[in-house]
Amino acid sequence: MIAKQLISEIIQPLKTSNTGTEAINWMNIFKVSHLPIVNNTIFLGLISEDDIFDLNITDQPIGNHKLSLNKAYVFEFEHIYIALKTINENNLTILPVLDSKKNYLGVISSFDIIKYFSNLSNVSREGGIIILEMHQNDYSLVEISNIIESNDAKILSLYVNSIPKTTKLNITIKVNITNISGIIQTFNRYNYNIKSTFLDTDLTKEMYKERYEEFLKYLNI
Repeated sequence: MIAKQLISEIIQPLKTSNTGTEAINWMNIFKVSHLPIVNNTIFLGLISEDDIFDLNITDQPIGNHKLSLNKAYVFEFEHIYIALKTINENNLTILPVLDSKKNYLGVISSFDIIKYFSNLSNVSREGGIIILEMHQNDYSLVEISNIIESNDAKILSLYVNSIPKTTKLNITIKVNITNISGIIQTFNRYNYNIKSTFLDTDLTKEMYKERYEEFLKYLNI
């Protein structure tokens, strides 16, 4: 997935002639805290709610004031991971997408990125979750897959996170069955360290939210 494929068809850019009040109203409508300012196809920068209120420019055209605009953006051909990293590093609710000549194409919303990764992770599908902890040298995707498939299950998603200041990894695995007792027994037989397991749907969503936040922190390193 590249950035161009997640451009919003709803969120529109501001012009320098728009007032601060108009900008705030648009942000409320689009449920974002930032909007791009564009002159024809030239991206000028991002304005935030704080910019408008701090400078008290609610009733004046935003182009009448010198703004310290955030110039964060992503190129249309860049991977969605780059977009996610840029949004996280700049604490943005939207991210402009430019073509190779830096013409403005549209924006990606943080909501759409989260939705994309949720779908990618099969969050909505029921299943069991197992978190393994191991040293980096012991990690073998082939062996883990074989153990799971030997118990008539399939991997729906798998994430690998480094544990800070150690040589250890957390391996988060979601499988397509809720009865994971057989998988757990097999992992124990092969001396895997099972850190935790999840079965309930609500717990599943909460766990994936935590893993997503850890993923954002990882990208921000």
